[in-house]
Amino acid sequence: MRLISYAAKDEAPRLGALTQHGVLDLYAAARELGVACEAFASMSSWLEAGEPRLFDTGKLPANAANVLPLSSVRLLPPVRRPGKIVAIGLNYRDHSIESGASAPPKSPIIFAKFPTSIAGPEDAIVIPVGNPNVDYEAELAVVVGRRGKAIPAAHAFDYVAGYMPLNDVSARVWQFGDKQWVRGKSCDTFCPIGPHLTTHDEVPDPHTLTIRARVNGITLQDSNTSKMIFHIPELIEFISASITLEPGDIIATGTPEGVGAFRKPPVFLKPGDVVEVDIEQLGVLRNPVVAAS
Repeated sequence: MRLISYAAKDEAPRLGALTQHGVLDLYAAARELGVACEAFASMSSWLEAGEPRLFDTGKLPANAANVLPLSSVRLLPPVRRPGKIVAIGLNYRDHSIESGASAPPKSPIIFAKFPTSIAGPEDAIVIPVGNPNVDYEAELAVVVGRRGKAIPAAHAFDYVAGYMPLNDVSARVWQFGDKQWVRGKSCDTFCPIGPHLTTHDEVPDPHTLTIRARVNGITLQDSNTSKMIFHIPELIEFISASITLEPGDIIATGTPEGVGAFRKPPVFLKPGDVVEVDIEQLGVLRNPVVAAS
């Protein structure tokens, strides 16, 4: 399933599924079927519902009464306020080389992005006052679907709800100047996600996906998730050894080579640009760039 958080007209955010006919209102469809509909009230309630959710979602019929035209709704961030965003640095060998690292990391490098950095499809990336060299980073995001601690790699995929594109937008002046990454990575609007969450059953192997970033239609990153140094099971095992993962948490798995800061000459985002993160099977995340008002 391809699940979205959306708003129709002035209504509250809802949970929907993309079908060939439009957006299926999952709450309305569940209520009509007589299925416990509370789990389908929002993405967060669906994630909290646990294991039965995928089975139940797949059984909901897409009849016309519960389907809205995609053009009539506004897409929101699929996960509107994750408990935490755990990001991985230098997780592609070529990106590690282009950044000047003396050697690829021997264990995952973890940093955080604050939940207030979340933005949705078509939301603007806002360049902060002072224009601190804002950069793009195309990443595969993993959305956690079950609470877990000390999760062995062999069982890691049991804790994955699904996947989506993510842009780890970065203020390079602050990232490099602070000698740590959180401030430069956590500005408001610096974590666009979407356009939808693709459930894990639709992606047999998340380590075989083409991943690209385009700015104004020009491809600047072009790689494959097979080039990750640490794959998703290793990351989940490593993170959960010390940090409890909860439904709705997001793991940003790192970016490949081609980011703006290390190009010659450097390429930084400016007002009027349009950035796209395109991941095979998962859709295209598109965001315009504007200056702070």
